Amino acid sequence: MREKTQRALLTAVLILGAVVMFFPFLWTLSTSFSPGAGLDATPRLIPEEPSFSAYQTLFAELPFARIIANSIGLAVVTALFQLVTSSLAAYAFSRLPFRGRGVVFAIYLATMMIPIQVLIVPLFVQMRDLGLVDTYLGVLLPGVASAFGVFLLRQAMNGVPRELDEAATLDGAGHFRIFGTVVLPLVGPTLATLAVFSFMNSWNGFLWPLIILRSAELKTLPLALAGLQGQYTTQWDVMMAGSVVSILPMLAIYLFAQRYVIQGVASSGIK
Repeated sequence: MREKTQRALLTAVLILGAVVMFFPFLWTLSTSFSPGAGLDATPRLIPEEPSFSAYQTLFAELPFARIIANSIGLAVVTALFQLVTSSLAAYAFSRLPFRGRGVVFAIYLATMMIPIQVLIVPLFVQMRDLGLVDTYLGVLLPGVASAFGVFLLRQAMNGVPRELDEAATLDGAGHFRIFGTVVLPLVGPTLATLAVFSFMNSWNGFLWPLIILRSAELKTLPLALAGLQGQYTTQWDVMMAGSVVSILPMLAIYLFAQRYVIQGVASSGIK
């Protein structure tokens, strides 16, 4: 009886937490379908006269299709670069014995404690000297490597039995073949996890694109959404419509990759 009570109480708490977490998204969705809605009144979860006018205004006033394509392209390329660089570095830290490996790895992990705000000025100076200000490459270069990605994949690769490497070596395989045909297939869920995290970080990135980009045609989604907010007045229904559009791709990707994300985090030993 006591266990049933505790389980019912836990279920109720979880349901309440889910409702609280879901409420802002529901309010955002409702506001986007409410023409002329504002934030100075009690939120209505069911619009009185639902309309798609906010979405029509959004795509009419802004080149929103181009903006979405910019964000998707940058996020996909960033994720691919991080998968390549992080997997190669993780294999080296996991499988290649070299002097000072632990120290180098510790220093590499220590970079995760440096906030991006500290690096903005030197990064901008480097991009300016390279002539990459207001270019996609200038946005991409600082994110081609990820200390978190290396750590995540190294933890997963450490769980791959070394006997498989030895068996492949006896068959004449070198490190690149072992890396590509033995280790990578066994850490697939962790690769999917890193891909989702990398895509999400790039998709939501605001500060660095704000600093490096100038042209309106190069804007990403977070920059475009920030531009919808005026100094004195804001069309909140249009603002919320843009927010819904920005949320949907990430929601679809996470729902599709949820099983791999959970499996990848569990296999890498992160708690």
